[in-house]
Amino acid sequence: MNGTNGEVWTLAEVRDGKMHSVSRELLAWGRELADDLGAPLASVVMGGGVKDAAAELIKYGADKVYVVDSPEFKDFRADIIVNTLEKLTDKYMPSILIASATTRGRTLMPLLSARLGCGLTADCTEMAIDNESKRLIQTRPAIGGNVMADIKTKGRDPQMCTVRPKSRRPLAADESRSGEVICETVPADALMSLLTYIGFEPEKTVGLPLQEAELIVAGGKGMKNAKNFAKLEELASLLGGTVGASRMAVDLGWAPYSAQVGLSGKSVTPRVYIAFGISGAVQHIAGMSGAETIIAVNHDPEAPIFRVADLSIQGDAMETLNALIDAVKARKQ
Repeated sequence: MNGTNGEVWTLAEVRDGKMHSVSRELLAWGRELADDLGAPLASVVMGGGVKDAAAELIKYGADKVYVVDSPEFKDFRADIIVNTLEKLTDKYMPSILIASATTRGRTLMPLLSARLGCGLTADCTEMAIDNESKRLIQTRPAIGGNVMADIKTKGRDPQMCTVRPKSRRPLAADESRSGEVICETVPADALMSLLTYIGFEPEKTVGLPLQEAELIVAGGKGMKNAKNFAKLEELASLLGGTVGASRMAVDLGWAPYSAQVGLSGKSVTPRVYIAFGISGAVQHIAGMSGAETIIAVNHDPEAPIFRVADLSIQGDAMETLNALIDAVKARKQ
């Protein structure tokens, strides 16, 4: 089906029985598109014991919430989730399906796209409805982030895309909103998994996960070596923040890929972003420019990151970092 009046869907995520923050962020993207189309906005929730948690999505912008509540969804198994999404999309024929570019979203959406024969645009930075065709215009970086490409999906609906976590703030909760929670069941064969769940081992990081952090202390090649880079963890711990890294720091082995900020890493929107020894390649800036306050430390007065910084400090990254650590410790004492 290649329609324009179908519902706009978002794919909610449940972690440890609780609604993940990306579920609310996606509704902020979807609400604008649904209003432009004059279509309902719906969210799809799959998990074990999630019906009550799913209802909260109404106050964050959803008109409907489709809930598949089954113990089989307690653990993340991609095949049964894709089977279920295929059944639901064939039944309701949404025009648009948006997911977050989390590990889960990046796993599920390509599988579903191949199963349905739909187009998929990854890591969109903007979305809009074309006034004439009423089709979705999906904007994303291309050619290493040097251009922004506008994409229209051909073929059957839904038009599928992913957006980076923290790329848009959730709408304010409206307790007066009303909506419909629809409990769905799927055939038993859809819940038959070829995967065996072994377990889950959380990543060991300083502070919150990068995309949930309100304060990020990030480092780049200007930190000079791995030992110096490790000092960022000390400052992050003192300030209650999380450590981030440029792609160069990750390529040099000073930080894990999970800490990488930028187009090829994570997009972040903390309240404060402190960058030590990061020159500010366009790909990195694209991933952190949404921070409320940016503080940059670099010895090069022409460093591109100074163009987006709220506070620029020209100087040696390590000297500044050590001085700041000492100052914070003295203040705490």
